[in-house]
Amino acid sequence: MPTATAPGAAVARPAHRDPNVLRWLGAYTCSMLGDNVYYIALSWAAVQAGTPAQAGLVMSASALPRALLMLGGGVVADRFGPRRVVIGSDVVRCAAVVAVAALLLLARPGLWPLALLALVFGAVDAVFMPAVGALPARITGQDQLARVQGMRGLSIRFASVVGAPLGGLGVALGGAAAAFGLAGLLIAASVPLLISVRFRALPADTTVPGRDAAVRIPEPQTAEPRSAEPHGVEAHGGEACVAEAHVADPHVTEPRAVEPSGGPAVRSRAWGDLVGGLRYIRRHRVLAPLMVAIALGDLGFVGPLNVGLTLLADRRGWGASGMGWVLAGFGAGAGAMSLLLAVRGRLPRAGLVAGAAILAGSVAIGALAFVPYLLAAVGVALLVGLLAGLSGALCGALLQTQADPAYLGRVTAVAGLVSLGLAPLSMPVAAAAIGAWGLGPVFVVSAVVCGLGGVVALSVPTLRQAELPH
Repeated sequence: MPTATAPGAAVARPAHRDPNVLRWLGAYTCSMLGDNVYYIALSWAAVQAGTPAQAGLVMSASALPRALLMLGGGVVADRFGPRRVVIGSDVVRCAAVVAVAALLLLARPGLWPLALLALVFGAVDAVFMPAVGALPARITGQDQLARVQGMRGLSIRFASVVGAPLGGLGVALGGAAAAFGLAGLLIAASVPLLISVRFRALPADTTVPGRDAAVRIPEPQTAEPRSAEPHGVEAHGGEACVAEAHVADPHVTEPRAVEPSGGPAVRSRAWGDLVGGLRYIRRHRVLAPLMVAIALGDLGFVGPLNVGLTLLADRRGWGASGMGWVLAGFGAGAGAMSLLLAVRGRLPRAGLVAGAAILAGSVAIGALAFVPYLLAAVGVALLVGLLAGLSGALCGALLQTQADPAYLGRVTAVAGLVSLGLAPLSMPVAAAAIGAWGLGPVFVVSAVVCGLGGVVALSVPTLRQAELPH
């Protein structure tokens, strides 16, 4: 079983040359590849077992539990430690996928096991995603978190490009059952890699610099080992970006032995952890506006890139291949920016650059609906990918470096609630709006919403002046 490194031990090598970080990256890539293969298998099996409308319901079934449980998943990640949560989540997902693969081999059960599998995946994603967001701070130093964010972005792009053909190959060779089995194997491969990763300990508590040492930010009890390792608050533009000290809920500040699951005291402390995390974000002078900027950017971005792009390709006569080229342009741009951050490690004036990129990207999103030719649309999509990849990587890196590691599960849950939980539920609304008012007005409104995220980032001094650690 891996142990935490010594409190004073710093990561001497860059993250992209650190075997410990690379093992984590390998585990994450295997898990993401499994996810992509799983979605191909699920969509194929659902179409074969029911009508297109029923298949659509099965494919979207995971969004609801993910949205409802995401904030609670952040509490679970912080309370029990992200390592345990990620490993447990991968084990559950692997077992569920393999069980459905076996069922499809033995019988023709219809849609109900597919819908149940989608619900299980959505519920597990609600704890898996916050835990994944909390992991990087446990395996590398603060000065490497931006680089790790870029490496993670490259992993996501790689899994998207390779996972779909793998899923299609599995379906072609052995049907949906074979594809589900392949997804299970890929997810299972991540577990031993995760077990081999060494995790750093968290400090016992966090004192707000410049305040009375007795006044502390509340921190949850976690099952992972802790140490007295210091982690300070970065100063940006002469202003220390700190969370306001406050008197905390006693359920959060006083660590106690965890009582049997389901007891009232456990539920009370879990609620206190959730409230404490939300309060921490609200009082943080960088994280609070950053969450607003991320939420607005995601809300304005998800509709056009998913439903809107499909309808745009159909109405322009570009077909599925044309839509594929537009998506490839976007993916290439986003991947290039992830590579840039992975190689450089940091960019100066991160808050200012992120806000400007969101604002410029919103203009490109709005312009996409008015491009008449496929080649031009691919070029605009490339620009959207470059700008969205840049702003997304920088926002993620700022989130990682600004948040206290003890709160990263809950911080990640709040940041992902809109993009991973609520935004997918808005896609039917976007489709209905396009049907009623046309592509142009909906793309423009989406661009305005996205641009407001950039306005927030540029108008709040503490976020605009935020820097990544050296």
